[in-house]
Amino acid sequence: MVERLRDAIRDVPDFPKDGIVFKDITPILGDGALFRGAINLLCETTGGEKVDKIVGIDARGFIFAAAVADRLGVGFVPVRKKGKLPWKCKEEAYALEYGEAVVEIHEDAIKPGEKVLLVDDLLATGGTAAAAVKLLGELGAEIIAVSFLIELSFLNGRQKLAAYPVRSILNY
Repeated sequence: MVERLRDAIRDVPDFPKDGIVFKDITPILGDGALFRGAINLLCETTGGEKVDKIVGIDARGFIFAAAVADRLGVGFVPVRKKGKLPWKCKEEAYALEYGEAVVEIHEDAIKPGEKVLLVDDLLATGGTAAAAVKLLGELGAEIIAVSFLIELSFLNGRQKLAAYPVRSILNY
């Protein structure tokens, strides 16, 4: 299944800007067997450990995290870009290549001690995932792993998440 997933990912050169090779996951999403396979593999990243919540990062991470939560029969929690959640939030800023961004989580989304799996589609430099992990820590979550469909290893994003098990299905 891993090779079938790898073969389905489309490289899009110079998107969203010159010099970037974008890993397009839409062929996986459009194929029921591949999507199911990706979700199955992401479910396995729990290592068999019980989880209470699956946390997904805005926006493509929602696709995978919500499906994993459904498959495991647990709740889904979104980490969103600032200004998109309607309730009282905790927020965390992180650095982008040019400037800064902010992500938020509802302050009551996780109860202290709940075991969570953080899921996103892609690990690049790790800034967004590191900000999400910090928010989860502030809420008292026990993070069992941080899981990605794709990891761009050459960008060393894993280093920002070194305190947690990082699990990736595909590495480039």
